[in-house]
Amino acid sequence: MAFLRTVTGDIDAAEAGLCYSHEHIIIDPSFTTFCYPDFLLDSVDLACADVQEFRAAGGRTLVDSMPCGGGRNPVKLAEVATRTGVSIVCPTGLHLQKYYPPGHWGEHLSAEEMAELFVAEIEEGIDVRDYNGPTILRSLHRAGVIKVATSGERPTPHERKVIEAAVIAHRQTGAPILTHAEQGAGALEQVQLFRDLGASLPHIVLSHTDRKPDVGYHKEILANGVMLEYDSAFRWPETEGNPTLELVVAMVGAGFGGQILLGMDAARRKYWRSYGGGPGLRFLLHEFVPRLREAGLVQDDIDGIFVRNPARCYCLNKL
Repeated sequence: MAFLRTVTGDIDAAEAGLCYSHEHIIIDPSFTTFCYPDFLLDSVDLACADVQEFRAAGGRTLVDSMPCGGGRNPVKLAEVATRTGVSIVCPTGLHLQKYYPPGHWGEHLSAEEMAELFVAEIEEGIDVRDYNGPTILRSLHRAGVIKVATSGERPTPHERKVIEAAVIAHRQTGAPILTHAEQGAGALEQVQLFRDLGASLPHIVLSHTDRKPDVGYHKEILANGVMLEYDSAFRWPETEGNPTLELVVAMVGAGFGGQILLGMDAARRKYWRSYGGGPGLRFLLHEFVPRLREAGLVQDDIDGIFVRNPARCYCLNKL
């Protein structure tokens, strides 16, 4: 059975329903929020308010993308999931180096040692102390995706090491990999590295690539068989039109609709209605989907992006 591993248990991929593919639901106080205070999303009650709006609009699954040490809290995520009835996938892995203090363990461990930590969170349970030490206390909630990131056109040596660790864990557990591509750059370099390391490319999701809205660039990435996740639909100034919308339409028209995912990546308080901002998690379903229909997409295209594609790429697929 193909399944997604959520914080409240494994679910049949066919039952995951409508999914947002890159979110930030809980970010507790951490070095990350010390450096970027607007990233603080620590309230279960406020998270539930926006997530309930997502569910009321038809949503059923959210893929969280805050990995080890960045303010991740699996217990809070599980409470949000239980209270709202929305399945939540939580990651292991590491984000960009700037989100961690100097001397963080990610700088010192080998790829093999890091992979052991990632595998343990997928197979045993996520550390409730978020791998911030000094001891590890495993929760009952397991990770279902591995998060990695690159900061430019080419991975730094540290980023290459984290990606190598992620692929080791991916090959051992079958967990998919979700990547951050800074401002959409370096996606082709990521793909080449994943290929060289022996990853299953249909289970690699590259995020934020719509921030580099070059149609030829996106076709070249997708020709490799990976998934692209777009999350800037609500970020474009009105004077610029909506390049995310244009990319979705272009990629579906070019035959790549089976490799496109959508999310919000709403990692700041100012994006959440419950924290006093906007547009809120309901945006894609309330506002963006109608615009996709106006642009010519049919319901089957939309179901592919939100239902079939995430169910296929986020399922555990042991190699």
